[in-house]
Amino acid sequence: MKIGVIADDLTGANATGVCLKKNAFRSATVVFGAEIPKNSSLNALCVDTDSRYVQPQMAMQRVLHVQKQLDMWGADVIAKRIDSTVRGNLGSEIDALLDSKVNRIAIVTATYPDSGRVVTGGYLLVDGIPVEKTDVAKDPMNPITNSYVPSILQKQSHHRVTHITLSYVLQGQLALREQLTQHIEEGSRIIVVDAISNEDIYVIAEAMATIQHFDLMPVDPGPLTAAYGYVKTAQTVKNDKIMATVGSITSLTGRQLQYVIDKRNVKPVYVNPRQLASVSSSWDEEIARATAEALEKISSEDVLIITTYSPRSEKLDLYKLAKEQNVQEEILAKRITEGLAIVTNQVVQHAKSFISGSFSSGGDVTAAICAISGAEAIQLYDEVLPRAAFGRFIGGTFDGIPVVTKGGTVGDKHSIDECIKYLMNNKEEGRVAI
Repeated sequence: MKIGVIADDLTGANATGVCLKKNAFRSATVVFGAEIPKNSSLNALCVDTDSRYVQPQMAMQRVLHVQKQLDMWGADVIAKRIDSTVRGNLGSEIDALLDSKVNRIAIVTATYPDSGRVVTGGYLLVDGIPVEKTDVAKDPMNPITNSYVPSILQKQSHHRVTHITLSYVLQGQLALREQLTQHIEEGSRIIVVDAISNEDIYVIAEAMATIQHFDLMPVDPGPLTAAYGYVKTAQTVKNDKIMATVGSITSLTGRQLQYVIDKRNVKPVYVNPRQLASVSSSWDEEIARATAEALEKISSEDVLIITTYSPRSEKLDLYKLAKEQNVQEEILAKRITEGLAIVTNQVVQHAKSFISGSFSSGGDVTAAICAISGAEAIQLYDEVLPRAAFGRFIGGTFDGIPVVTKGGTVGDKHSIDECIKYLMNNKEEGRVAI
């Protein structure tokens, strides 16, 4: 998946490039007038047209010239980067891209939550203040005197501009998809959508990705482009599967897992830790049961989570269980991690689907997977997050499979999802030397 971004200034191009990098794209900015890099491993290019303050006709020409370059480069998605305070030749540049492709629809949001920019009711607020009341209203080259984004665009564009309110975004992607489809069928070519959070932006991206037969173009300061690129990439690798093995029992891990479950609508394989904390036949029985469930689920799950962390499970008293079975606590703890590793290993061995990446949380679980699978080493390439490493397995059942390993106490609620996202976008990079 290649994304080409057309930006009207250099810092804006860089900002979008960073958003794409955070979504695991290999991005670069092409300065105004320079040629697009050839023979590189980049899959995201942000090209500066230096057109914010030129005449509208000149801006259109520069945009079309860059679009041709990006088409030749092989861009699967074209995005238009706009200023987060809606300065510049927004209408003429969007029109140039719409007029060049009859089925192209511009989906616009000026929202950039991490920079304090949000759009609600169609109005752009900067740190809670209407943009026309901020310092950009005094821009000598391009003063902003209106905060209502649909109105700003309609004055600059010859295409029909419509607006979708935040209420539909908050209802989720199905409701938003229905609204987008309705606006398109009614002839809208530029659709402004409210958003006040990164979660809202992701909903917009998901809804866009479900609409077929139209070329939906993100028009934004960067976050929507990055989210849409990520969702579209996930669509292209739908037959590839990510294995996620989670053995950590921290409350943070629970929040991280729940975030992934809710966001991706996945159905984990819950392995009963009490059955694994045993030297009896229950250990073998639970491994067989969980393996069978995992092999059945992997055909329908893009991300297969195998975990002992269930919202319904109670915390084990390993001291009591060890005393009852006349063994040491360490033995039972190891039986749990080994059981998870065996289930994971058997799925990789017997699944009919292609396993394109592995994620594991908890040092003991990662070590058990290496031991059970016969891995000799993990070749390291990058750091996804602090204490979350990206590499690939060398030797054993997992030989050549890209992997991200993370400590159980690392990150915030998004961290497991960020690691999975990184794997989805870098599965090929892990298979070759960098």
